[in-house]
Amino acid sequence: MFGRAVSRLETVRVLLVEDDPDIRVGVERAFVAAGLAVDIATGISEASAALVIYKYGVVVADRMVPDGDMIDFVRRLRTAGDTTPVLFLTAKDATQDRVEGFRSGGDDYLVKPFSVEELVERVRALGRRGDTLRTPIVTVGEFVIDTARAEVRRNDILIPLTAKERCILLALAHNAGLVLSRDQLIEHCWDEARDPNSNVVDVHIGGLRRKLGPPNPVETVRGAGFRLRPGLS
Repeated sequence: MFGRAVSRLETVRVLLVEDDPDIRVGVERAFVAAGLAVDIATGISEASAALVIYKYGVVVADRMVPDGDMIDFVRRLRTAGDTTPVLFLTAKDATQDRVEGFRSGGDDYLVKPFSVEELVERVRALGRRGDTLRTPIVTVGEFVIDTARAEVRRNDILIPLTAKERCILLALAHNAGLVLSRDQLIEHCWDEARDPNSNVVDVHIGGLRRKLGPPNPVETVRGAGFRLRPGLS
């Protein structure tokens, strides 16, 4: 579960994706001391949950985390229209590794070991740049999700959805091609604790499908969860 540390001089909100506890603690302390707000994720799953719930100024990500390569995750973000600046923080220092990082949609690449002071300044610079890049529009197939206006359109037809239905659709859009479990959707879209045996997700998925209309864009993957149908994204 991602956690948050916030300084009183909050300027840029950073998502730090790092599974090494020593590096994670050191970087978090440096960010907070520099006046940045910091959320922590230890892998792709937690980073995905955080990005659905919050808008970040910058993502600082170790490349190799326990559940995959963050380069693949960043590619999916860019495909979904998410322009949040990403700085890769990694021991992979070959020229080809750097090229791959930038081609995936990364904005900066800092090799370990690194200067904490330099990292802080790079994050601040990306945060300023991100203010001009960030967009509230997410487009997946025939769907356009306008997060600023809280609107969803399919083939340019406005579809009235509840906040929970929009959140579920946005979570699936941000993770196009991936299966999200019921627990992940609850973590994304419900602040309050939920009975693990509750069918609340299925109820909202049913309502979402009815409102979105045919062809049904949300596929149930038996025993795993839900995803946008292949080909939609």
